Amino acid sequence: MKYFVILFVFLMVASSANAEVAVIVHPSNGAALDDSSVERIFLAKSKSFPDGSPAVPINQSEGVAARDAFDAGVLNKSAAQLKSYWSKLVFTGKGSQPQDVSGDAEVKALISANPNMIGYIDASAVDGSVKVVKTY
Repeated sequence: MKYFVILFVFLMVASSANAEVAVIVHPSNGAALDDSSVERIFLAKSKSFPDGSPAVPINQSEGVAARDAFDAGVLNKSAAQLKSYWSKLVFTGKGSQPQDVSGDAEVKALISANPNMIGYIDASAVDGSVKVVKTY
């Protein structure tokens, strides 16, 4: 019985550490996004949504759980790989890193005020001020 309790506690902690990340846009944004589109926008390989409207990606600060989950699960890159990637792009003048903001509330505030922005937050923080286009 003792081992069952320990296993149960471990599973509860592990499941809370794997919270879902929601990719969000302004509620008026009608662009249909697939995984590749999201990745291309956040890696500066595309500067527009699939419908042609401008796309401005917003990142969360390094060390924030939503960013760690997004980088690993969506971009398939570690923090070190992304630093190297952005260093090369910035140095060659081929791109600039997305703006970093402090957390879910700031991402929602920016995106709810600008139809061209795209970002990600913890799925539990989603409300009517933004529209979810993908969940990971």
